[in-house]
Amino acid sequence: MKSIIHRMAAAALAALPIASAITPEGMLAAPRRGVALANPSGDFAIYTSTNYSFEDHDSTTIWEQLNLRSGHVSTWSTDSNISEVVFVGPTNTSILYINATNEEGDGGISLYTADATNLGGASLVASLPAPFSGLKATSTRSGDIHFLMFAMAYPNGTAYNEDLAEAPASTARIYTDIYVRHWDTYLTPQRNAVFGGVLARRNGTSSYNSSSSATYSLRGELTNYVTGKCNATCAESPVQPFGGSGDYDLSPDGSQVVFLTKNIDLPLANFTSSQIYWVPFSGSVNDSIPINPIGATPGAEGASSSPTFSKDGSKIAYFQMNGIYYESDRNIIYLANADPTNLNITSLARDWDRSPDVLVWSNDGNSLYVAAPDLGRERVFPVPLNAPADYKPTNITNEGVPAGMQVLPNNLLLISDSKIWSSRDIYTASPDGSSTTMLFQANLVDAALSGLSPSDVSEFYFTSNSTETALQSWIVYPTNFSSTQTYPLAFLVHGGPQGAWYNSWSTRWNYKVWADQGYVVIAPNPTASTGWGQNLTDAVSSHWGDYPYWDLVYAWDYVDSTLPYVDTSRGIAAGASFGGYMMNWFQGHEMGRRFNALVTHDGVSNTLADYATEELWFINHDQGGIFTSPNETSTYYRWNPILFYDNWATPHFVVHSDLDYRLPVSEGIMLFNMLQVKGVPSKFLNFPDENHWVLDRENSLKSSGAEQGVQFSSDDTNRQILVVLASFVRNGQTFDIQLDEAYTTRSNLIEIGQDRVGFRYQYDSSGTAGMLDFSSSPWQDNATS
Repeated sequence: MKSIIHRMAAAALAALPIASAITPEGMLAAPRRGVALANPSGDFAIYTSTNYSFEDHDSTTIWEQLNLRSGHVSTWSTDSNISEVVFVGPTNTSILYINATNEEGDGGISLYTADATNLGGASLVASLPAPFSGLKATSTRSGDIHFLMFAMAYPNGTAYNEDLAEAPASTARIYTDIYVRHWDTYLTPQRNAVFGGVLARRNGTSSYNSSSSATYSLRGELTNYVTGKCNATCAESPVQPFGGSGDYDLSPDGSQVVFLTKNIDLPLANFTSSQIYWVPFSGSVNDSIPINPIGATPGAEGASSSPTFSKDGSKIAYFQMNGIYYESDRNIIYLANADPTNLNITSLARDWDRSPDVLVWSNDGNSLYVAAPDLGRERVFPVPLNAPADYKPTNITNEGVPAGMQVLPNNLLLISDSKIWSSRDIYTASPDGSSTTMLFQANLVDAALSGLSPSDVSEFYFTSNSTETALQSWIVYPTNFSSTQTYPLAFLVHGGPQGAWYNSWSTRWNYKVWADQGYVVIAPNPTASTGWGQNLTDAVSSHWGDYPYWDLVYAWDYVDSTLPYVDTSRGIAAGASFGGYMMNWFQGHEMGRRFNALVTHDGVSNTLADYATEELWFINHDQGGIFTSPNETSTYYRWNPILFYDNWATPHFVVHSDLDYRLPVSEGIMLFNMLQVKGVPSKFLNFPDENHWVLDRENSLKSSGAEQGVQFSSDDTNRQILVVLASFVRNGQTFDIQLDEAYTTRSNLIEIGQDRVGFRYQYDSSGTAGMLDFSSSPWQDNATS
């Protein structure tokens, strides 16, 4: 009895607020900084910084300026309407920027030129009647500015503006192909398109002046380079929903454009294949020529990404995968001449067993710098243009995941990244990695992040029966951690499944916020994880329920046998997307009994319903083929969590949002309904306005607080003891428990489904001894003690 009391007390304390370095509120309200953009001379960089106030329920964005020599930070602009900036023009401080509104107030934007040191002298150069974004620009030999932006476009090629669009008399939608909706949006005839324009120099001068008269003006109409190129489907660039300005590029002299689009010869929902097109800036969509059509490069049939001109405009670098319906195949680096009559496509370091996803050119054009997932980080690697197939790049950065990088005039790389302990670090690295200079660290500046450091984190490797590859896991410690004490376990499973827990900051699944609720966080990278070689990533196909599951079992076993400060008897497990699927798989298997509560965020509950998703290429690949009549040999049937419904017993918290079209909300509702009918303590959290991710900060606070066992209620004086305790509740019994006086001042009430449990506190005059009365609980005995 005493051991049960001790474990209940510890579990309760883990669920209650403690002194912590970072709270959900602090993490969500802390500044979110953009990528540092250096001016052409490399003297300073600017970036956005957005704060949120939970008191005002509003965000505020400013621009900050970082001195790249001293590291001094100052406010550059408080005008939140400045949404994008490009350094372009006759001086090292000349800029072109997008103002997020225009004078007409019709939902469009405006373009301004200015000197970065004198924003008060900005000149309006164009007002455009659509919400364009993704600005890229360069000065031409004549002194004009050529620029690119993108916006949705009607099938006739004109830019689409929702504010000006005529509302249809009927809301009916009719589809004749299977790509009905994507991510969080039903597809419409309007698609993204890249537009180009010319800002002509005025008054015979190429310099800015301090007067209000503009030195540039928009010449003619914008050119749509994309819309109208159709076959099985029509071209779109950037590719929704995540494509941006990285899907197209403008040559440094302003004469050429490249853009990528999904393969117009193949059905959108079934294949990942995409192609890169070259078009002269002065041309149109009719002049566009594919650089890498299927068959042009042996084996290269899959998704393309990051087309980027060299500094002299003579070459184009890009990534492409081989698999035509595999979104997580290995990216291979390709190089093409920027001459459609002589493309001469070659690959670099073709056999390198990493999948780079970011690239920039060196100043001399003799090498690329690429960032690739590597052993739980995303590291930067230089790759020379003459790298043979067996070349193995060497990393020049170590910790963190870059959000962006830029080569400065002095050949140093300016890198903006994040780490588990810092939401934004900005630093320079030498081309060979021999030296780095830290310029900015958010954890040393932001009050909410104060005290976070690398000492909060460690890692371990373990073995499993599913692979010969040593598997890695992160350990994240709570504030004031002591190895002589014990802490409950938070066991996190990542999504994808092809993905990884990286050494990076997240405002959705932040390891340190979890840890600072009193847990030791274990975040394993099992089979399917990226950064340990393509074989490990590929192995999950047709094996959702065995390889990664057993890897996670072995990870738990390692923690249980090796880390004495982790009390695995007081553990919870949580995951989103594939991680949510794994929680549902846990629920029906022995692993589910090792935890006191499970958290499923937007996870698969019924694999027989997988075809309710939008990207069929993903399901077809990961389940080993198209959906056929289910039978015991089908992976759609074999790895279905609901087959093991009879074993469901662990209290379960389900989160699912209505706009998640990747995994429809019916998956979460079905899971919750089945848990309730079976009598498993459970709770359902729904967001009608969120997609596969919870992005709104107010919603994120509710989600993170609930998922991490902080609270189900927004009443901070009435913190609730959560589902994590449910497995200790025994019908008709009362347990003594030690509680802090601050949390025993009034009655609490938790509602879980139809079950209500009254918590009646009685404590002596010292306020240190209390009693919990569970006598009204109809819960069944799910105790693991």
